[in-house]
Amino acid sequence: MTNKNNKSVPSVSVTYAQNGTSTKSNELGMRPMQERAYEKRGEQYLLIKSPPASGKSRALMFIALDKLHNQGLSKAIITVPEKSIGSSFADEPLSKFGFWADWQVVPKWNLCNAPGEDGSKAASVGAFLNSEDRILVCPHATFRNAVEKFGVVAFDDCLIAVDEFHHVSASPDNKLGAQLAELIARDRVHVVAMTGSYFRGDAEPVLMPHDEAKFDTVTYTYYEQLNGYKHLKALDIGYFFYTGAYSDDILKVLDPTEKTIIHIPSVNSRESTKDKIREVEHIIEELGDWQGTDPATGFQLVKRADGRVLRIADLVDDDAAKRDKVSAALKDPAQKNNRDHVDIIIALGMAKEGFDWIWCEHALTVGYRSSLTEIVQIIGRATRDAEGKTRARFTNLIAEPDASEEAVTEAVNDTLKAIAASLLMEQVLAPRFNFTRKTATSGPVEGFDYGEGGYDPNKCNVGFDEESGQFQIEIKGLAEPKTKEAERICQEDLNEVIATFVQDKATLEKGLFDGEHAGGETLAEELTQLRMGKIIKARYPELDDHDQEAVRQHAIAALNLTQKAKEAALDDDGTDKTGSNALIHGVRKFAMDVRELDIDLIDRINPFSEAYAILAKTMSEASLKQVAAVISAKKVQLTPEEARDLAKRALKFKQERGRLPSITSPDAWEKRMAEGVAFLARMKQEAANG
Repeated sequence: MTNKNNKSVPSVSVTYAQNGTSTKSNELGMRPMQERAYEKRGEQYLLIKSPPASGKSRALMFIALDKLHNQGLSKAIITVPEKSIGSSFADEPLSKFGFWADWQVVPKWNLCNAPGEDGSKAASVGAFLNSEDRILVCPHATFRNAVEKFGVVAFDDCLIAVDEFHHVSASPDNKLGAQLAELIARDRVHVVAMTGSYFRGDAEPVLMPHDEAKFDTVTYTYYEQLNGYKHLKALDIGYFFYTGAYSDDILKVLDPTEKTIIHIPSVNSRESTKDKIREVEHIIEELGDWQGTDPATGFQLVKRADGRVLRIADLVDDDAAKRDKVSAALKDPAQKNNRDHVDIIIALGMAKEGFDWIWCEHALTVGYRSSLTEIVQIIGRATRDAEGKTRARFTNLIAEPDASEEAVTEAVNDTLKAIAASLLMEQVLAPRFNFTRKTATSGPVEGFDYGEGGYDPNKCNVGFDEESGQFQIEIKGLAEPKTKEAERICQEDLNEVIATFVQDKATLEKGLFDGEHAGGETLAEELTQLRMGKIIKARYPELDDHDQEAVRQHAIAALNLTQKAKEAALDDDGTDKTGSNALIHGVRKFAMDVRELDIDLIDRINPFSEAYAILAKTMSEASLKQVAAVISAKKVQLTPEEARDLAKRALKFKQERGRLPSITSPDAWEKRMAEGVAFLARMKQEAANG
């Protein structure tokens, strides 16, 4: 993808159908995602996973009203991470659009608008519990203090709705997480948890597995959301490496004609110059001649060479009065639909979740972000639908590792993590994969389009249902889940598994820089079978061997097909040659190009070779070599644990072929399994000899 300064930013590009469905309402005034959530309104514990801007707040209003009027609950408490998000739960005349009741919050019970510290507001929660009123909105902090003050028993027969649920965690240090666990253990409340970015791959799990098992999940994918828009039809995600100070290079990726949110790096990060105010000034200087400040909004006015005046909102300024003025101007409801109100927003910790600027076309983030949740939230700023906005993009600007730096290892780590985030975002944005085992009796599934020539009973078929954004893919030799839990994981949790896999540092290092594509020795199967196998075992110890293998195969198939599709859909110069539906075209093309789509073939694909190809285009050759050197210096010999895993795979090989793997085999993976068996035999021998 190239911008006007001809700087190519390698990116994955996802194109959507713009069929308008995600914004259409049914006779109760519900959009498809809200309707899907409402169908589950009878569940005691409900987790709604749905992208930013898909209408979660209103979905909750419908569910809460039903719980209060038809399910015997006495009160509904909605808790949000920060006060500004409280406005999402303001009064709504739902009956005007066909629903049987309106959403009304008595002003004194919207504690997000109330003055006073969160501690003193806890008393207000107590007053609410004793009042006749039924709906309360408050910040997470207020709710935490109230539970501490009144105990979990006080909340019996209430609905507790937690917005932006990823703020909760099962970590003992997270008070809200611990309180939620107590409320669930008492089992007298209903809980609706909502999030646009639920990654247990982030450092701490949100819920403990035994609590999570109680929740019913409603998933509405990014694909469905974006596919159903009217205007926005393509989303690009890319990263770009720079040398020197980022503020010198930023205009290579910042197009001043695009509505942009720039998130500058945290002062503690490697990318920061440690002077955030000067960084903002420098960006403004690079953009043009400063004309002063707009007295009404506090926006900076900057004149471009072509005479156009850019309106820039600076949210980094430490002067609270100035910053609050700018912040208020950005939230001015009268300007919500005015595209020309502001052109560029520069922020540090602000303007992420719950920040609504529908015109944003480019989310430009400087510096590596450790949290996938944060990245999803930032991308969510650019994925709102708005008239005249057909493309949106997210760019991550990252410092290139520099040989002279002592911190080269840290730089390499940041690079690896940014790539992991990019790989994961590709999965999050892709259509949903449903895999089935190809058998003699396999046939077409209703509602799926099997491409030119339709369904062919003699080969593995790829079907696609545009409306639901789902693939139906047949794979020969695929292990299918036997238990309900394994089935749920294969349907709901593949992205979670992939998140853990791509964030596993050893896997990423070996896969990227020591794979055959990089002239290294790591075999694809070591990643797809051993590393992924190990991750599945650790994540789902309660599943038996068969189901663990089924989950492993489904996760690797989803990851590798997305990667192969990306490769098939790009021209040699890295441009997307298929326009609309590039990913769908890519999956089909890959399935047609191979003789047979079988699980062994999928296991023989290194999931990181595509990312390496992109990296090789954007990073200087010297840096690339140096990163590879840092990684190869850390090579370790086979561990006993890896040898055991290899021996298990060798046993499977023996069951299938009637012989053990041979150490002289020309097939590298067979040879590696044989080495594992030999290593174990040596260990046993040494133990016996004492």
